Amino acid sequence: MARGRELPDLAPLIDHALLDPHRGRQAVITCCDEARHFGFAGVCVASRWVGIARERLPSGDRVRLISVVGFPFGAVPSAIKRAEAEAAAAAGADELDVVPDFGALADGDSGAVLDDLAAITELGLPVKVIVEIGRLQPQALELLVEVSIDAGVRWLKSGSGFGPPVTPAQVERLRQLARGRAAVKASGGIADLEQALALVEVGATRLGTSRGVALMQALRRPAGGRDRSRGAERDGAEASGDAPGEGRPAEAGPAEGPDDLRGHGDDRRAGLG
Repeated sequence: MARGRELPDLAPLIDHALLDPHRGRQAVITCCDEARHFGFAGVCVASRWVGIARERLPSGDRVRLISVVGFPFGAVPSAIKRAEAEAAAAAGADELDVVPDFGALADGDSGAVLDDLAAITELGLPVKVIVEIGRLQPQALELLVEVSIDAGVRWLKSGSGFGPPVTPAQVERLRQLARGRAAVKASGGIADLEQALALVEVGATRLGTSRGVALMQALRRPAGGRDRSRGAERDGAEASGDAPGEGRPAEAGPAEGPDDLRGHGDDRRAGLG
C-alpha cells in the first residue's frame, strides 16, 4: 500500500454479497448485521432470502437490500425471470441485479434481450445488469450495454463471480461504453484492498464482494501507527477488526458467496471466479 495515498471510504461503496447456495438463514442474518455495522451500501442475496434479510434491514435502513434475478446464468424463460423479480420486489428488495438472456445475445437477438430486461425494469426498482465482461467478445459486450441502457438499466455490473476476476481495465471499458448513462459496479474476484482501491480509482462506484469485512479490516489496519481509513488512532480490537458487528456474534466470520466462495479470494476454483 502506497503511503501518503488518499484512501476512499470504501464502506459506502460495498454491496456485501451472500450468494453461496449452501449457506442458510443464520448466514443471511450475519451478513445483514455486518453490513449495518460497517455501513455498507447494500446486502446482495438470492431472492429466496429477501424476506429474511428485510426483517433484519428495516425499510428505510441506509443499507440497500439487493436481490439477484436469474442468477447465475440467466438461462430461464423471461416469464420466470419476471416472476422472480416480482417476488423479490414484493418481499422488500430495494434493487435487482439481473442476469440477462445470454443465449439470445449469442444469437444476435437484441430484441429478446431488450424485452427480457425491460420486463424487469418496468417494475420500478433500480436494476443492474450482470454483463460478464470477462467472457463476452467486444461486439457482444457493446450490444449488451446498448440494449441494457435502452431497457432502463441503471448499472452495469461486471460479473456474477462465476468467471475470471474483474480488472480495472474492464471497469474502465464499461465506463467508456456507458458514456455517463449508467454507473458501474465491479464484482467478481475482489480479493484484497489494493484491488478494490484500483477498481474505485478507475470509476467503479459499487463493489460487489463477500469479502467486505476483510476489506474493512485491511483498510483500518494501522499504517505508521494510524488508522488508514480516517487517520485516527485505533485500539487493538478495532485495528484487527475483532469488534463484533451490530447484533453479530463475536465469533461469526464474514459471510461468503459466489462473489467469493473463497474462490475469488483464496483458491479461485475453476468456474467460481
